[in-house]
Amino acid sequence: MKLKILDANNTEKGSKDLPQVFSEQVRPDLIKRAVESLQSRARQRYGSDLMAGKKSSAKVSRRRRDYRGSYGHGISRVPRKVMSRNGMRFNWVGAFAPGTVGGRRAHHPKASKIWERKINIKERRKAIRSAIAATSAKELVMERGHIPPDKYPFIINNEFESLSKTKQVLEALNKLGFGKELERASERTYRTGKARLRGRKYRKRKGPLFVVAQDCPLLKAASNISGVDAVSVESLNAELLAPGAVPGRLTLFTESAIERLEKEKLFYDTPATATPKKGEEKKEAKKEAKKEAKKEAKKEAKKEKPAKAPKAPKAAKN
Repeated sequence: MKLKILDANNTEKGSKDLPQVFSEQVRPDLIKRAVESLQSRARQRYGSDLMAGKKSSAKVSRRRRDYRGSYGHGISRVPRKVMSRNGMRFNWVGAFAPGTVGGRRAHHPKASKIWERKINIKERRKAIRSAIAATSAKELVMERGHIPPDKYPFIINNEFESLSKTKQVLEALNKLGFGKELERASERTYRTGKARLRGRKYRKRKGPLFVVAQDCPLLKAASNISGVDAVSVESLNAELLAPGAVPGRLTLFTESAIERLEKEKLFYDTPATATPKKGEEKKEAKKEAKKEAKKEAKKEAKKEKPAKAPKAPKAAKN
């Protein structure tokens, strides 16, 4: 599949073949599992106090002649706390047990509960490849609610990575035909219920996603536009490509990001070895030099050891 390469002025700068990842089968079931796994890891644990409802003294004896006992009073065996007494007669109320006023809960939420949902590495990679393929299908993008331009899908020029101001990014998107999409993404709705008290007052829509090859000024410049996200190609995940587990987000890949996808075989089961970072080569060279020095030292030590004298034959027993 060949796509056009457009610059910030909406002029064509050639065309490019898409890598194999864009021909992957779209699997909504796998994408949903990968998104749920990501969301579950971000979930904050919660639970009640371990001593909630257990702080009152509610010990009542069940034996016949014990002091402060409920034996022979014709009452149930519920734990009770004493409010007042008159001799051996007690005025008490149920406490501690579930079902009593101020008592503990039978099955309260526990902070030890593990919310994380795990997913296999191969399934996660397959989900990301599937979500990448869905971004090039215009029908799926429109089903998601986006308003793509007529030329979509296309690749954007590497000039976009050097845009350092939000104003420049907005101008470029408007020239490419994303005016209606930006208006749609800027709308927000007022959320009802208790979520308003918890930092989720508004519901916001997702707009275009920029995918770049490496760290560049565009990552900061695009972050200030409502609904727009920017990410480097190796940091892609299922939630960015398919928010809400719905595949087909409006995505703009730069030319160098496409080249890196193809060259390094990202998100495949046997990815190509990434280029080592600065300083890593020196560290590896030092480690190898130390290993070789140790081996040579052992060899020299073996050579320097004197040969053992032969043992004297044992005397024969009579």
